[in-house]
Amino acid sequence: MSEHKPLRVLVYSDDRDVRSAVLSALGSRPHPDLPPFEYVECATEPVVFQHLDAGGIDLVILDGEAAPAGGLGIARQMKDEIFQAPPVLVLTGRPQDAWLATWSRADAALAHPIEPIRLAEVVIDLARGVLQPG
Repeated sequence: MSEHKPLRVLVYSDDRDVRSAVLSALGSRPHPDLPPFEYVECATEPVVFQHLDAGGIDLVILDGEAAPAGGLGIARQMKDEIFQAPPVLVLTGRPQDAWLATWSRADAALAHPIEPIRLAEVVIDLARGVLQPG
Protein backbone atom coordinates (compact mmCIF):
# COMPACT_ATOMS: atom_id res chain seq x y z
CA MET A 1 0.00 0.00 0.00
CA SER A 2 2.94 2.32 0.50
CA GLU A 3 3.04 3.41 -3.17
CA HIS A 4 -0.04 5.60 -2.64
CA LYS A 5 0.14 9.37 -2.33
CA PRO A 6 0.08 10.68 1.25
CA LEU A 7 -3.23 10.46 3.09
CA ARG A 8 -4.55 13.87 4.06
CA VAL A 9 -5.86 13.78 7.62
CA LEU A 10 -7.83 16.73 8.96
CA VAL A 11 -7.49 17.19 12.74
CA TYR A 12 -9.95 19.58 14.37
CA SER A 13 -9.86 20.94 17.91
CA ASP A 14 -9.94 24.42 19.36
CA ASP A 15 -7.28 23.16 21.78
CA ARG A 16 -3.76 23.15 20.34
CA ASP A 17 -2.73 20.53 22.94
CA VAL A 18 -5.36 18.08 21.67
CA ARG A 19 -4.25 18.58 18.07
CA SER A 20 -0.62 18.12 19.15
CA ALA A 21 -1.47 14.94 21.09
CA VAL A 22 -3.19 13.44 18.03
CA LEU A 23 -0.28 14.28 15.72
CA SER A 24 2.28 13.01 18.24
CA ALA A 25 0.38 9.76 18.77
CA LEU A 26 0.08 9.04 15.06
CA GLY A 27 3.33 10.43 13.70
CA SER A 28 4.01 10.86 10.02
CA ARG A 29 3.41 7.20 9.19
CA PRO A 30 1.44 5.21 11.78
CA HIS A 31 1.98 1.89 10.01
CA PRO A 32 4.59 0.76 7.47
CA ASP A 33 1.88 -0.65 5.18
CA LEU A 34 0.21 2.75 4.90
CA PRO A 35 1.34 5.80 2.96
CA PRO A 36 2.60 8.75 4.99
CA PHE A 37 0.06 11.07 6.58
CA GLU A 38 -0.16 14.75 5.71
CA TYR A 39 -2.01 16.67 8.42
CA VAL A 40 -4.36 19.60 8.05
CA GLU A 41 -4.88 21.22 11.45
CA CYS A 42 -8.04 23.25 12.06
CA ALA A 43 -9.09 25.22 15.12
CA THR A 44 -12.48 26.52 13.88
CA GLU A 45 -15.53 25.00 12.24
CA PRO A 46 -15.52 27.31 9.18
CA VAL A 47 -11.97 26.25 8.33
CA VAL A 48 -12.95 22.58 8.65
CA PHE A 49 -15.68 23.04 6.05
CA GLN A 50 -13.42 25.11 3.77
CA HIS A 51 -11.01 22.18 3.61
CA LEU A 52 -13.78 19.60 3.22
CA ASP A 53 -15.45 21.61 0.47
CA ALA A 54 -12.13 21.95 -1.36
CA GLY A 55 -11.79 18.15 -1.37
CA GLY A 56 -8.76 15.95 -0.97
CA ILE A 57 -9.30 15.10 2.71
CA ASP A 58 -9.06 11.34 3.24
CA LEU A 59 -9.77 11.03 6.97
CA VAL A 60 -11.14 13.36 9.65
CA ILE A 61 -10.44 13.41 13.40
CA LEU A 62 -12.76 15.71 15.36
CA ASP A 63 -12.62 16.75 19.01
CA GLY A 64 -16.10 16.32 20.44
CA GLU A 65 -15.16 18.63 23.30
CA ALA A 66 -14.16 21.57 21.07
CA ALA A 67 -15.98 24.87 21.53
CA PRO A 68 -17.98 26.66 20.34
CA ALA A 69 -18.54 24.02 17.62
CA GLY A 70 -18.12 20.49 18.89
CA GLY A 71 -16.80 17.71 16.73
CA LEU A 72 -19.95 15.62 17.17
CA GLY A 73 -22.13 18.25 15.51
CA ILE A 74 -19.56 18.79 12.77
CA ALA A 75 -19.45 15.04 12.12
CA ARG A 76 -23.22 14.86 11.73
CA GLN A 77 -23.29 17.90 9.46
CA MET A 78 -20.50 16.40 7.32
CA LYS A 79 -22.36 13.11 6.93
CA ASP A 80 -25.60 14.97 6.09
CA GLU A 81 -24.15 17.47 3.62
CA ILE A 82 -21.06 15.99 1.95
CA PHE A 83 -21.51 13.30 -0.66
CA GLN A 84 -19.17 10.41 0.15
CA ALA A 85 -17.79 12.18 3.22
CA PRO A 86 -14.45 10.88 4.44
CA PRO A 87 -14.41 8.57 7.46
CA VAL A 88 -14.66 10.36 10.78
CA LEU A 89 -13.20 9.60 14.19
CA VAL A 90 -14.63 11.65 17.06
CA LEU A 91 -12.90 12.13 20.38
CA THR A 92 -15.58 12.15 23.06
CA GLY A 93 -15.37 13.58 26.55
CA ARG A 94 -15.94 10.22 28.24
CA PRO A 95 -16.72 6.62 27.31
CA GLN A 96 -20.40 7.12 28.23
CA ASP A 97 -20.69 9.56 25.31
CA ALA A 98 -20.42 6.75 22.76
CA TRP A 99 -24.14 7.14 22.01
CA LEU A 100 -23.45 10.70 20.88
CA ALA A 101 -20.85 9.39 18.45
CA THR A 102 -23.49 7.05 17.04
CA TRP A 103 -25.90 9.98 16.69
CA SER A 104 -23.19 11.98 14.89
CA ARG A 105 -22.74 9.14 12.35
CA ALA A 106 -19.03 9.01 13.13
CA ASP A 107 -17.25 5.92 11.84
CA ALA A 108 -15.35 5.51 15.12
CA ALA A 109 -15.10 7.10 18.55
CA LEU A 110 -12.54 7.23 21.33
CA ALA A 111 -12.81 8.93 24.70
CA HIS A 112 -10.42 11.50 26.13
CA PRO A 113 -7.74 11.29 27.36
CA ILE A 114 -6.05 10.22 24.16
CA GLU A 115 -4.39 6.82 24.41
CA PRO A 116 -1.75 6.85 21.64
CA ILE A 117 -1.75 3.11 20.91
CA ARG A 118 -5.55 2.85 20.78
CA LEU A 119 -5.77 6.01 18.64
CA ALA A 120 -3.24 4.57 16.19
CA GLU A 121 -5.13 1.26 15.97
CA VAL A 122 -8.43 2.96 15.16
CA VAL A 123 -6.90 5.40 12.67
CA ILE A 124 -4.96 2.62 10.93
CA ASP A 125 -8.22 0.67 10.48
CA LEU A 126 -9.98 3.74 9.07
CA ALA A 127 -7.05 4.50 6.76
CA ARG A 128 -7.04 0.95 5.41
CA GLY A 129 -10.73 1.39 4.61
CA VAL A 130 -9.90 4.52 2.62
CA LEU A 131 -7.30 2.65 0.60
CA GLN A 132 -9.43 -0.47 0.10
CA PRO A 133 -13.02 0.78 -0.23
CA GLY A 134 -15.82 -1.73 -0.15
